[in-house]
Amino acid sequence: MEIVLIIGVVIAAGFVLFSLARGLFYFSQGHQAQVEGRAQENQVMQNKMMMSRVKWQAITIILLVLIGLFAAGK
Repeated sequence: MEIVLIIGVVIAAGFVLFSLARGLFYFSQGHQAQVEGRAQENQVMQNKMMMSRVKWQAITIILLVLIGLFAAGK
């Protein structure tokens, strides 16, 4: 069971990193988006990536807590 949880943590952490990278990309494109008149959709994507990152961080933390609980129960 611990192996499945560890794999889940690695995958969820990968999604955290992916969401962070995409969010930083949209953040870096902010000036260009404003010049091109698409600042609103850029901000929406930044917010979506932030919420995605927070969601995956929460999932990762929950999985880590479960690993801790299983380890303490042995």
